[in-house]
Amino acid sequence: MAGTRLDARTRLGVLLAAGACVAPLLLQVPTTLALVITGVAIAMAFLSQRPPLPGWLRMVPALGLGAFVFSTMGVNFGRDTGCAMLAAMLAVKPLETNTLRDARSLLGFALFAPFATFLLDQGPLSLVLGLLAVVLVLAAMQRLSDVESDDARRPRTAWRRLRSVGWMLLLGLPLALAAFWLFPRLASPLWGVPDRAHVRPGLADSMTPGRWSDLLLDDTPAARVRFFGPVPPRDRMYFRGPVFMQYDGRTWSRAPLQSSYTAQPVRASGTAWDYELEFEPTDRRQLIALDVPLSPPPNAHFWSDRALRVERPLDSVTRWRMQSAPVATFEADLPRTLQLAALQLPQGFNPRTIALARQWRQDAGANDAAIVNRALSWIRRDFGYTLEVPITGRDAIDQFLFRDKKGYCEQFSSSFVVLMRAAGIPARVVAGYAGAELNTLGGYWLVRRSDAHAWAEVWLAGRGWVRIDPTAAVAPERVFDTIQDRARASGDLLANLQPMFDTGDWMVSTWNDFVLGFNADRQRRLLQPLGFDAVDPERLLLLFSLVAIAALAATVWLLSRDVRERDPLLRAWHRVGRRYAKLGLARAPHEPASEWTQRVHRARAGGDDALVALGARFSRRRYGPAREAGERLNALLRDLDKHRP
Repeated sequence: MAGTRLDARTRLGVLLAAGACVAPLLLQVPTTLALVITGVAIAMAFLSQRPPLPGWLRMVPALGLGAFVFSTMGVNFGRDTGCAMLAAMLAVKPLETNTLRDARSLLGFALFAPFATFLLDQGPLSLVLGLLAVVLVLAAMQRLSDVESDDARRPRTAWRRLRSVGWMLLLGLPLALAAFWLFPRLASPLWGVPDRAHVRPGLADSMTPGRWSDLLLDDTPAARVRFFGPVPPRDRMYFRGPVFMQYDGRTWSRAPLQSSYTAQPVRASGTAWDYELEFEPTDRRQLIALDVPLSPPPNAHFWSDRALRVERPLDSVTRWRMQSAPVATFEADLPRTLQLAALQLPQGFNPRTIALARQWRQDAGANDAAIVNRALSWIRRDFGYTLEVPITGRDAIDQFLFRDKKGYCEQFSSSFVVLMRAAGIPARVVAGYAGAELNTLGGYWLVRRSDAHAWAEVWLAGRGWVRIDPTAAVAPERVFDTIQDRARASGDLLANLQPMFDTGDWMVSTWNDFVLGFNADRQRRLLQPLGFDAVDPERLLLLFSLVAIAALAATVWLLSRDVRERDPLLRAWHRVGRRYAKLGLARAPHEPASEWTQRVHRARAGGDDALVALGARFSRRRYGPAREAGERLNALLRDLDKHRP
């Protein structure tokens, strides 16, 4: 029977179930690739209705789609590349799905897709789509079983099929909940999860001006910040990330010596801000913090520039409790080696910028602050903001300062730092996020990827490192205005839809809090409300084992009951028989109902007319004439349940 060919209706159900499995995975791969895979899957589903193609011909779409995956993702093996290959192979799998065995193989293979999705995204949408896919796969499996057992001629109704699938899921629910709440959380996984070959746009280890245009158009969340106490003004919400001191004329990157020195203490100039940062995954180790963090949180450390680096790649949503404060002095005594690194410029680049800076130095003498203010005044007066920047040549800073005079934060911060260095002022580029918008429903501040920003830090004698934002000098509205501000200003539809967006993000944040944020520490405190102290992993494992054994035993018991008798009329009749068995009048396995009821009637003093009548009704209903006589099943079941010897 496993080699039975699929009928059209069964094939459609199997293909729809497989498609539902792939759908959440396609949402995580590049859009172009997702569209191509979807198109190929539809074409393969259509071709699968025809007689099987030769094996070599079936290889053509598989090899072609695999090549397209690698051309899109690059020859980089990571989670995203592997998941894209899984989706591609599932797209061509219908081409060889012709029999019941093939259908089971496709459905089993397809179930890997929802689980693979969780390697890339653990949000509520992925869970809902994954559960829907599992329900459809189980329903399709039932259909295959019906076909194999020749029950397809009496198809189950949609309600019966869904009820059966729901019953199976309900059986597994206690074990799933026990695994989530009680299985000890590990500090690190048992196996290594490969990095993504293509990370999401975010803060990187380097910055090449002109490469952030895609990031600045990405409005997905980067972080959520919840304050406990004073909240800084929005124009002071600079979330500091990686610091770049090395410049090769094109790209800014970290200098190796930045990790060789110990971060110096800072002197705060005001009240500290106490906050919790919920950080979206980036697969990198850089963490952001409100400028300037006073101390690193657990599992993170400072580099000498006070940038935060965590111990493991941030491949999932993480929470960090930190304190930051406005500073009075930040590294007032700069080591000579770091000072020279902060003055480094590549030889032979940007001659006009260097000449201008030297001229300013001659004019200002030893007054560094005057040079900084002169540069800001010039930028504020003659420059403009745009995301459309032209292609730059070898002397990119000269081109920006003396010809284009338009750009965004990468061009402004990079040019400002080069100008300061050429004038003999130590300077560096800082990448991070600036500004945030308040979610009034959740009471937290949302930082989007489009809030990515780069600014400068200059070292001034007596004050140390001072933040200078040349982009804010030109277009502060582009730095701190949020989507809400822009929507309200333009009066477009987004302004009216903003409450819906806030509600959606609050739901995601709540999901992160109760599901993704359920870490080892919260697990250890799980039973505290019941009067138990923090539970260690060994006791949690023991508790989980007990609950799992109980859940499995209950499942086995329920399934065995269901297997023993599925006909409700027989179940009711057997219950009657068990009641009489307690009186020593059990029915023999070979004994027909009429003979057993007559034997009981003769054995009991005064007879048992009620049982004889029930036995007659049972026989008529069970073996044919009863339906014609109008015997109602529910009435008979009710009378059998009510009857007592």
